[in-house]
Amino acid sequence: MKKQCNDIIDQQTEEILALGRKLFVTPELGFKEFKTKEILVQFLKEEGFTIEKEYFETGFQVSIGSGHPHIGLIAELDAIPTLGHPYANLEDQSAAHACGHSTQCAIMVNALLALKKAGATRNGKVTCFFTPAEEFTDIQYRRELIKVGKIDYLAGKINMLMAGVFDDVDVCIHLHAMGDDNYRYSVNSDLAGFIYKKYIFKGKASHAAVLPHMGINALNAFALFQSASAMLRETFVDEDKNRVHGIVTEGGQTVNSIPEQVIYESYIRSFNANKLKELSNQYTNTAKHCALALNAECEVEDIPGYLPFSQDRNLSTVIYENLLEFAEPKQILDGEKSVAAGDIGDLGNFIPSAQFGYGGFHGLIHGKDMCVDDEERVYVESAKVVAMTCIDLLEKPELVTKIKDNFKSQISKEEYAHYLKG
Repeated sequence: MKKQCNDIIDQQTEEILALGRKLFVTPELGFKEFKTKEILVQFLKEEGFTIEKEYFETGFQVSIGSGHPHIGLIAELDAIPTLGHPYANLEDQSAAHACGHSTQCAIMVNALLALKKAGATRNGKVTCFFTPAEEFTDIQYRRELIKVGKIDYLAGKINMLMAGVFDDVDVCIHLHAMGDDNYRYSVNSDLAGFIYKKYIFKGKASHAAVLPHMGINALNAFALFQSASAMLRETFVDEDKNRVHGIVTEGGQTVNSIPEQVIYESYIRSFNANKLKELSNQYTNTAKHCALALNAECEVEDIPGYLPFSQDRNLSTVIYENLLEFAEPKQILDGEKSVAAGDIGDLGNFIPSAQFGYGGFHGLIHGKDMCVDDEERVYVESAKVVAMTCIDLLEKPELVTKIKDNFKSQISKEEYAHYLKG
């Protein structure tokens, strides 16, 4: 069956490459992936698929087979703002596929189509979930969608998870582009969790030249906080891989006035969920006290980001065995702790999930030079790994049983719902 699937993938290479190229030059931000969805839906319908469900603006799914084991394939639809990228969508905050999400979609379509043609789902089901809004960006737009009831949460998989979209799924397979070409693939790369923080420093405006003594400089309050923030870093524990980073989205109102308001948006990341909460509280207190030291004020808004992602090692083992068909062990990065984050972490807390990385790119992830360098590796080889892994799980249901029996959530659904409320 594996050889049959791989032969089919080889035969449909040209149409998949055309799909991948088209998606790469059609970048859209989260919950706005309407053209992307249109391209994928048209392709899938022409191949005989029926759109099974649609949800949360642009999300949708297609399935083959029925019953169990039920394998979920995850393909992310969205792009990320990337100034200067040659294919940036200038009408949508310079969105570009500098994260490689478009390639996920083409790879999963390739694998699913081959499994369908080969009749591989006689003893189970495979569903491809096309998920919106993985990148945690364009927050104000998403808040507007929440206000009008189109979404409930800021990220795609979290909406789907809480709506029960994945309830029938036994295991989930995901994959993500790698920017570093030192390795052909990666497995067991755990991801950090993060909390999004928005600091609003408030002062008092006055004429910057004539009446500086009458004003309260919000920018100075932020600068003091930035210095204190840097000093806190020496207290970080290495194994937690804590990270704090951000951008100033409002630095004052006019050069001729003392800045009355400064807004700083930031992420705090950690592999340690308890440390994540502790750091968040510490940075809130630091910001407020730095502001008070200069007679300013600071309001801090916290938004839950993503949970840390621990790969399901039993599922990753099945993927790894299939990676060995295309790479030697030394070409596979195994067990990295990546400080990147994704809403796959939230999904992976409730369903056994694994994400493998794939190379074949040039440039930096999230950089303006990020592009597909080796189409064969990206679109064809990776699809074969996905299809072969699905076949193992479908033909050996005891593997799925073992994976599920050994899986344990770190947080209950009730605790998670409370966490999402902030």
